[in-house]
Amino acid sequence: MNPLLESPLRQSASQTVAAVDLGSNSFHMIVVRDDGGKLHVVDRLKESVRLAAGLSEDGTLDPDSCARALACLERFGQRLRGLRHDHVRAVGTNTLRRARGADDFIARASEALGHPIEVIYGAEEARLIYGGVIQDLGTDSPDRLVVDIGGGSTELIIGALAEPKLVESVSLGAVVQMQRFFADGRITRKGWRAAVMDARLTLEPIARAYRDAGWDVAIGASGSVKSILRAAGAERADETITPDSLDMLARAMIKAGRVDKLSLPGVSDDRRVIFPGGLAVLTAIFESLEVQSMRVSDKALREGVVADLLGRLHDHDAREQGVKSASGRYDVDRGQGERVADTAIRLLGDADDYYDEDTGPMAVRLLRWAALLHEIGLAISHKGYHKHGEYILRNADLQGFSRADQAILATLVRLHRGRFRVDILDALAPQWRVTAERLVVVLRLAVILHRGRNPQAVPPARLQAGKGGLRLLCEADWLAERPLTRADLTREAEQLARAGITLKTSFIDA
Repeated sequence: MNPLLESPLRQSASQTVAAVDLGSNSFHMIVVRDDGGKLHVVDRLKESVRLAAGLSEDGTLDPDSCARALACLERFGQRLRGLRHDHVRAVGTNTLRRARGADDFIARASEALGHPIEVIYGAEEARLIYGGVIQDLGTDSPDRLVVDIGGGSTELIIGALAEPKLVESVSLGAVVQMQRFFADGRITRKGWRAAVMDARLTLEPIARAYRDAGWDVAIGASGSVKSILRAAGAERADETITPDSLDMLARAMIKAGRVDKLSLPGVSDDRRVIFPGGLAVLTAIFESLEVQSMRVSDKALREGVVADLLGRLHDHDAREQGVKSASGRYDVDRGQGERVADTAIRLLGDADDYYDEDTGPMAVRLLRWAALLHEIGLAISHKGYHKHGEYILRNADLQGFSRADQAILATLVRLHRGRFRVDILDALAPQWRVTAERLVVVLRLAVILHRGRNPQAVPPARLQAGKGGLRLLCEADWLAERPLTRADLTREAEQLARAGITLKTSFIDA
């Protein structure tokens, strides 16, 4: 069988997976063994890297922060040696989303870790955080508000059971608030009030929607929230944070006057240096959303990444739901998409050598999703709908997708018709350019073969790839009855020739 088309279900019953979270303050890694659905944590690592502190106003990462990050990832990488790439998922969050020209750093970081690193959108980060936190909860079904305060962003999710219903990622973080309001180490009443008010202003556009949605229980999920619970004197993990405990901590900080004079129970030196920033963000959340109490979870993004990764390995890929949701939202013709997808995958499978070993396991999924969504731009206009589709897919919040995944998906949709733009392919990550070009070709051919939109039609066509280029083999009678398809294929051969790709069409007997 073509390795590209092997099922992800071909996995052993027991397997080890790992998640790496490149947060704005700390880097985390968790290694988990899955024994037939029973999960056992076999290793955890955490290092305070403070990547957000090295992000300058112009969006560049300073050399010292990059060096700390790369050294940390080399240590993490030693623990991950021997694990397959599809058993490791490493995600970058707010700081890497904001960093200008981060591609070079991400390439070096991936090399240091020994596994690819993907940058995820804020909404996807929030979804994964929620998926991690709910592992701590029972099967009751109250609505939950989940809050995760990171170094550079804060995620807020309201959901019930496994389904997030309201998801936001805002540019608020413990490290960022420290830099803006307590950079000199002083903690004054005026500076404190300014930090809280700034956070409230950032939350203002979403606060009413969250208050109106309501929730039954609020849960905090981050190092900042956990340190606040400990600093408030909690002796048990099931205790809660209240407005009174936040006020008490604020008064204690102002009385201390300086960060280096803070003496807080259970708060490490690494956490103390950003404690005022995290407390300001949580105080603003309590005030803006009118939170009365908050429980604290030990689980967060990394546990959510593990759950998502195991879903992918067991053929429950969250990205499938993301594609389905986008298809419904933009009223895409699902039947036409399925027909194009089936033919594109069949053509890809015909050409045994027409894939790349490094990207093969993911390529067929991206081809299918692109086929399902290739007409998404029709929701805007028929004229240039492939360009509209590209814009939607580059900018929409697609469940389960990283920024790199969406870039490939958007590229396939953009190039499924019209001029074959090699420069658009060149903008992809180097390891994807060859595979993406080949996926574009089979998608374009599948779209042509299904231009008639006949629900019963299964084009009798096969694809051959060789040194001389591509050869599309079609049944002579079928093609003779379709002069428009013949003309489309002739035009397509001309389009591909301009990009240096040879396509010939040959007749075969039925």
